[in-house]
Amino acid sequence: MITRTIATCQIEDWQKQLSEAFSSVKKLLEHLEIPINDYPTWVGAEKDFPLRVPRAFVNKISMGDINDPLLRQVLPHHDETLSVAGFTKDPLLELKANPSKGLLHKYSSRVLVILGSACAVHCRYCFRRHFPYQDNGLSQREFEDIVNYVKRFPEVNEVILSGGDPLISSNSRLNHLIEALEQIPHLRRIRFHTRTPVVIPARIDAEFIALVQRTSLQVIMVLHCNHPNELDPAFTEAMSALKAAGVTLLNQSVLLQGVNDNANILTQLSEALFDSHILPYYLHVLDPVAGASHFNVDESTGVALINQLLTTLPGYLVPKLVKEEAGQASKTPVVETIPATPKSTK
Repeated sequence: MITRTIATCQIEDWQKQLSEAFSSVKKLLEHLEIPINDYPTWVGAEKDFPLRVPRAFVNKISMGDINDPLLRQVLPHHDETLSVAGFTKDPLLELKANPSKGLLHKYSSRVLVILGSACAVHCRYCFRRHFPYQDNGLSQREFEDIVNYVKRFPEVNEVILSGGDPLISSNSRLNHLIEALEQIPHLRRIRFHTRTPVVIPARIDAEFIALVQRTSLQVIMVLHCNHPNELDPAFTEAMSALKAAGVTLLNQSVLLQGVNDNANILTQLSEALFDSHILPYYLHVLDPVAGASHFNVDESTGVALINQLLTTLPGYLVPKLVKEEAGQASKTPVVETIPATPKSTK
């Protein structure tokens, strides 16, 4: 058993932190000492997709800096209200892969369970910001239907818990769900896709550690970090506890204009992730969701950035550059090649 302390005496208060998250642009900017008159274009965007950001994440934002890369990810902006060709409410056509409430089955060997609509933070580029969560809420009976669905497909060996964010669910609910999944004989792995530990590290409490430690399934956690400033000692301590409990830790980032579209930042991110026991996994080209066009970085820039990383990092720290295309059998790799060195003409 893991007996070491994984954080301070306030480790159990993650739900309180969640309830105290900033939900007002005005109050957030006042807290960061950014004059409200310097940012007048947020009102419409906040109405469409409310701001939500925990104080633990706000504490990582530079005071007085309207261009801080962490602030850019969470602050509503007028550009979200623009209609841009190619950017739609369901860019991945997920509703076509939604065979029952709360379930997405896009890939043959794995299914994704949407545990709920809530997230600890509202990322402005979120590809599910328009998802009809009201039609996909899971009751106990409906989760049993999902278990029965998975039992019918022996090729499915992995269940991905997503949302929203699965770690908004209580430990008791997660424990109940995992115990039900353990009864599926062909299931080997359970995967959490989550940003909550990045914005509230205290979510990785002793009860959650015990939960993932005792399951018979292999546990993978895919974190979502986009910038090295998101990783702090509290986060690293939480990741250390998960690693000690046998959890495989991976990270997926989204390539975002004004946040991490820079080889030096991406290098720092990979190094910081590895210091926190996490392997870089994916660097996603932005999904073209309505409201996020101002974050878009073209694929050729992404390829150039990956080529730079290949020259500065060991291969295991270079994430795969991918995009998701509706109807495809997997993520689509974006070419990662270093241009050949020209031969000497001498």
